[in-house]
Amino acid sequence: MKKSLRFTAAGLSVCMMAAMLAGCGSSSSATTEAAADSAAETEVKDGEAKKGDLSFAFCTNTLNNTFQSSIDAKLSELCKENGIAYTCLDPDYDLNKQLSQLSDCANSGYDAVFVIPVDSAGITSGLAEISEAGIPIFNVDTAVIDDDIDQFVTQFAGTNAYMAGQLVGEQMTKDYPDGAKIAVLDFPSNESCVDRVNGFLEGLGDQKDKFDIVAQQDGGAALDQSMGLAEDIITANPDLEAFFCINDPSALGAAAAIKAANKTGEIGVYSIDASPDGKQALLDGEFTAVACQVPLQIAEYAFDAAEKYVGGDTELGEKKVYLDSHLVEKEEAEKTLSDWQ
Repeated sequence: MKKSLRFTAAGLSVCMMAAMLAGCGSSSSATTEAAADSAAETEVKDGEAKKGDLSFAFCTNTLNNTFQSSIDAKLSELCKENGIAYTCLDPDYDLNKQLSQLSDCANSGYDAVFVIPVDSAGITSGLAEISEAGIPIFNVDTAVIDDDIDQFVTQFAGTNAYMAGQLVGEQMTKDYPDGAKIAVLDFPSNESCVDRVNGFLEGLGDQKDKFDIVAQQDGGAALDQSMGLAEDIITANPDLEAFFCINDPSALGAAAAIKAANKTGEIGVYSIDASPDGKQALLDGEFTAVACQVPLQIAEYAFDAAEKYVGGDTELGEKKVYLDSHLVEKEEAEKTLSDWQ
């Protein structure tokens, strides 16, 4: 990514004057040119120094997941490249702790704050504190509720979760043209995960009535919790044919339960993430299909927007920005196995 340099009005004036004189064929002295160059260089350095005073914070919902940790790593990298101080605060899915961290951000004078909510509807008071402090909020990955986006958020950027779910649903109809008995492991407290489930159901389209959802349970977006639920679902439904899971940890739990039941290859696993572990599971035949999330692209987009905004360019366009998902094929998984996208 190119580093942006901000010039003060005085610096721009010097540069414009030098350009005008050159365009008119002026025979200005070497001393005058040197002075202009020196002044311009000074203004650039001043702009860099001013930029170096900036500080950004990332209030994630957890770092105990490679998706969020990859966003943290990318934001940290971009801030370092651009001379911006950076802090990451991790509540590890504790809403009260996140509210406390948001309050700390409001009192710490950050120039911009990136937020992934622990609970989309539960962090209103924290967002309000930051907004009242005059700090722009860039909501990433999981959207807060619409009222909070309208009142407090400068811009939201995330993967098109609905599209990701829809792609997986469409793939399932191709794999099971006559329908199937399926189970859904969801995570209803997370708005993005709700969108994935709704997109999946939409993706089943006209074939929806052919699919019998024998169980839909909250897997907590976690491997261990999902594994336990999947074991019970498989036991209660010996003719189960597929799982749809809202993320890779949940899908890995389902895959582990299938393996424990000696049914690998008999029960399909459909996921959303395409994390390094998810790509490996696809290559190993534990996942049937996986649609990607794009955390690195989200981080880059949000950082660019924040940098522009604090630099005075407040015309950011859409309030909500959804970056496209796609199904990850095995060839792509092999090439990008160690990385997110």
